[in-house]
Amino acid sequence: MATEHYFSATPNSSFKPKEITIEVGGKSISMLTAGGTFSPGALDAGTSVLLQHLAGAPRGGDILDIGCGWGPITIALALNSPKATIWAIDVNERSLELTKMNADRLNLTNVRTCKPDEIPNELQFTGIWSNPPIRVGKDQLHEILISWLPKLKPKGSAYLVVQKNLGADSLHRWLEVEMPAGFTTERIDTAKTYRVLRTTAK
Repeated sequence: MATEHYFSATPNSSFKPKEITIEVGGKSISMLTAGGTFSPGALDAGTSVLLQHLAGAPRGGDILDIGCGWGPITIALALNSPKATIWAIDVNERSLELTKMNADRLNLTNVRTCKPDEIPNELQFTGIWSNPPIRVGKDQLHEILISWLPKLKPKGSAYLVVQKNLGADSLHRWLEVEMPAGFTTERIDTAKTYRVLRTTAK
């Protein structure tokens, strides 16, 4: 699979779901993945680091997963916060299909999958979680984050995991400068080769 496939709206490769097992909250969960999505062979190391911070996820309200892939963050949030609605967005139709399939397999009724432009404009989020698509390029990444992070409700936080050698520290500085007044960004963890950043609305 070419790396750029997971940025495509409709991947060219055949849709051949396969089953893998991941660990979420100390439990083993069987999930479906497929080529043409991000890290289809296993849970990405950065996502694994991010999921160590699930205790910080809100228990209710609307939570957004930016770039859901085949759904590991969405599913983890849905299991952790059953009273919240988890909005899983991606430009990749296959990713959305797999995330929905995985939610259905676990009988999770609090997951909504959709393309970014299908999110209601008035919706605000109690939390935002993402292993953002760094490889789309800096300008596009910045556009994605500045579009969504200001939609946090007061006291809401966005948790982002970024690899150090892919610009985690420069992204941290950019968020401190470019986010609207009232937002603060801090590094809350360094694990393996990753940083976890938390941006919080006043």
